[in-house]
Amino acid sequence: MKVLGIGNAIVDVICKIEDSFLTENNLTKSTMKLVDETEFKKLLLNLKIKETIAGGSVANSIVGLSQLGNPVSFIGKINDDELGNKYEKSLTNEKVKYCYKKKKETIPTGTCLILITPDSERTMCTFLGIAGKVSANDIDENAVKNSELVFLEGYLWDEGEPKTAFNKAISLSKKTAMTLSDKFCVERHKKSFLDLLINKLDITFANEQEILSLIDAKNFDEVISFAKQLRKLIIITRSDKGSIAIQSNYIFECNSQKNLKIVDLTGAGDLFASGFLHGYINNLTVNESLKKGTEMASKIIQKIGARLN
Repeated sequence: MKVLGIGNAIVDVICKIEDSFLTENNLTKSTMKLVDETEFKKLLLNLKIKETIAGGSVANSIVGLSQLGNPVSFIGKINDDELGNKYEKSLTNEKVKYCYKKKKETIPTGTCLILITPDSERTMCTFLGIAGKVSANDIDENAVKNSELVFLEGYLWDEGEPKTAFNKAISLSKKTAMTLSDKFCVERHKKSFLDLLINKLDITFANEQEILSLIDAKNFDEVISFAKQLRKLIIITRSDKGSIAIQSNYIFECNSQKNLKIVDLTGAGDLFASGFLHGYINNLTVNESLKKGTEMASKIIQKIGARLN
């Protein structure tokens, strides 16, 4: 396999809302909040579902890589329930090899409520369910060893079993990449993420907010100085300012595409990562990889949801 993704196996429930819904439910726009099953069901009571689809950040990236013609696989924990079966089927339909054997669990398959406001921003409320219980035993050693690169999801990181799963995957992999996932996620796990970036990862994906938060930088120049000191590949998306990759003393930049009809920013970072990794594993230059990431992100933000047809 070219790339193995390890992340939260989450079923996305997509709804369009007004900004007032966020205020009424004490939600912060453009962030991801973890909720329990009770709160999830309460939020859903007052919503009209637009679309339901298998998701999860790294899973979205892996599907994008598959659609670009790369042999890929995925590990994510699901229950042997209705949503879990739909999740597995949706991945295998996209020619993604699913490297996890589901079984009957007491905790249901994870679900994410994606709330899209009129400005196309998305706010997420996630009930992790069984997805957040991934352990070292869930990591298929052969799948890791037989992949050129392992792509890890920051959302999945937590102390305890998920941490042991991460460490096992990293120790067995040839090359490792990770997405920082979300600013709140970074703030919860800052020390651990910084250690991973400096000592264990080969490639790190972040947006500007996440990387500024991770290193407590006052401005973007501090980010560039920090990244230059590492012998790593750091890729940062900067919204309408485009994207940048930093590798040792080299800086590569790519402009964002203009005049797009943006309808939903869900999956922009996920598909950017799939485009960049497609270039990386197929020996394109860093500039070409940034352009491919930008192309994929530009396509996905012009449709609802995080999957290209």
